Amino acid sequence: MESYQGLWDRVKGGKVRQMKTKNKIDLNKLSFEELQNKVKDLEQQKKDIIIKKIGIWEIGQKYVIRTVTMIQIGRLIDITNNELIMEEASWIPDTGRWMNFLKNGEIEECEPFPDNIIIGRGSIIDATIWKHSLPREQK
Repeated sequence: MESYQGLWDRVKGGKVRQMKTKNKIDLNKLSFEELQNKVKDLEQQKKDIIIKKIGIWEIGQKYVIRTVTMIQIGRLIDITNNELIMEEASWIPDTGRWMNFLKNGEIEECEPFPDNIIIGRGSIIDATIWKHSLPREQK
């Protein structure tokens, strides 16, 4: 698959031809909005690939974190001595059945944060990797 940078270089240089994927896409036939969506998809794929391990935590990884009072889902972007900082985060007031929530990504209620969040590490009960897309719709 063509890299995000390769695609962007071709778009900026006016040399848009075809992406080398299983399903060939003629970029000349895409609207500007469709092309923007393709770039966003590639940016998301890039975020999913870039992971840096610090102790037991992996920067760039998606986590479900249970604290003493709440459950949050988001992508870990930084760690301090006392906090975790997450982007694209949501508070999950109701997970429904826990195993279904983790295994299938089924969410009963979701309240996305508009900005990054900071979680005090002393409040964490447990955490696990979230293997699904991050929820960004209020539910």
